[in-house]
Amino acid sequence: MIALREPLILAAAAAAVYGAGLAAPFHLDDYALLSDRAVTASDGWRQVWAPLRTRPLTYFTFWLNYRLAGSSPASYHAVNLGLHALASALTWSALRRLIPGQAALFAALLFAVHPIQSEAVNYVFARSTLLMSVFCLAGLRDWVRGRHWRTAAWFLAALLAKEECAAFPAFLLLLFVSISRSAAELRPIAAMAVFAVAAGVRVVLATAVEPGAEAGVHAAVSPAQYFASQGVVIWRYLRLLVLPWGFTVDPDVRIPPPAIAAAAWMLLAASAAVAWRRFDRAREGFWWIAGLVLLLPSSSVFPASDLSADRRMYLPMVAFSALAGLAARRVRARYAVGAVALLAVLGAARTQVWRSERALWEEASRRAPRKLRPKLQLARLLPPPEALRVLEEARRLAPEDPRVPSAMGRAYLMLGDAGGALREFGRALALAPQDARAYNNRGVALMALGQLEAARRDFQTALTLDPCLFDAHFNLVRQGRRPPPSDRCPFSEEQRRQLQAAP
Repeated sequence: MIALREPLILAAAAAAVYGAGLAAPFHLDDYALLSDRAVTASDGWRQVWAPLRTRPLTYFTFWLNYRLAGSSPASYHAVNLGLHALASALTWSALRRLIPGQAALFAALLFAVHPIQSEAVNYVFARSTLLMSVFCLAGLRDWVRGRHWRTAAWFLAALLAKEECAAFPAFLLLLFVSISRSAAELRPIAAMAVFAVAAGVRVVLATAVEPGAEAGVHAAVSPAQYFASQGVVIWRYLRLLVLPWGFTVDPDVRIPPPAIAAAAWMLLAASAAVAWRRFDRAREGFWWIAGLVLLLPSSSVFPASDLSADRRMYLPMVAFSALAGLAARRVRARYAVGAVALLAVLGAARTQVWRSERALWEEASRRAPRKLRPKLQLARLLPPPEALRVLEEARRLAPEDPRVPSAMGRAYLMLGDAGGALREFGRALALAPQDARAYNNRGVALMALGQLEAARRDFQTALTLDPCLFDAHFNLVRQGRRPPPSDRCPFSEEQRRQLQAAP
């Protein structure tokens, strides 16, 4: 029982801070899981292992989740919470062999309750980050016990959960330089480096061919632009660690001027150079450099449309928590305990925000007033009159963005104003004349106005542009017209049932 005391304390701390998230709804990409045939189909477990499918192990857990509990958000949140509790326990188990015992426990508590972890725990789609980190931490625990090839196996599993852990072999190389310098460690590190390179090539290819991917060649920014932003982004993460206030699901981070971008990276390089002078596993310098190294896969040159996302700090938090644990030895114990308690309260408050989609996007809209996406997401959740007021603000921000009139058209439809909806959907189509959804939306407005033949032509045009657009298939079926065969379309089982049951 004594050996279980610390893991139980950590699990209880994680549950106390994030347990309220069990009542949270789905958010953002969570909804896409329920329309992904690889998740919902009975044979979907085969599809998740397709050669160019990213994060296959994570999607396999989503498939299991759906098989066992369907579309209940609580079951998905429960798995995420369990993974976070396990990661917290593994953090303590690994760190207690690398830093003094009390510092390791403090570090693990910090990892368990810090509010910067709330996005990874409360956002179902971020399970890939949790699963990846659990496998890396299990590998680190085995590494410090001398089971090096077992660590390589854990790392391979981590890559199959999410490729963002590609810098983990570099972290182990830092341990090699700092601790043992045993030649026997180099072969497994080299093997893991090969795994990481192969996973990197695979994810580049996968994002290049995956429709709708917002990373790699399909990202909204170039590699150079992304790199320019990441020095500033890393300092934002570090500021949130020290001053954990101002969190938001969609921060307004922009590509900085070249001088600011260069200064941010130069300051990071200078901090690493200073830390190198205190480069030892039981000293703060090692863990500062380790945290920066673990951040590099997500915060360097591989671009993503979201320049900043707090969940990317989850695995690096192991290193930064160890640094804080070592620093905490210099203060009185009651101050360290008070700091953990305060962070736990802030983490619980973040979970309360994640429990409501409306609260989450109201906060994002308030903290990023110049950003479009929070307003679009918030409008989706508001009554139509309020939504239209928010969307007018969005139109002033982005008058040429077709998503704004599309959202306004949906609001007018909910108000029963089909004429207003047709006007807005027509505006969206003028801004995006090759967008299948724009044709489908205009067809819906035409159908509401009784112009069935014109609506049918729009639905068919939508299917010409996107043969697997479910909404256009469904709307044609509602008109009593069977669209072209859709057997090759990756519709979920629920979508296929809707097509069969449509009047």
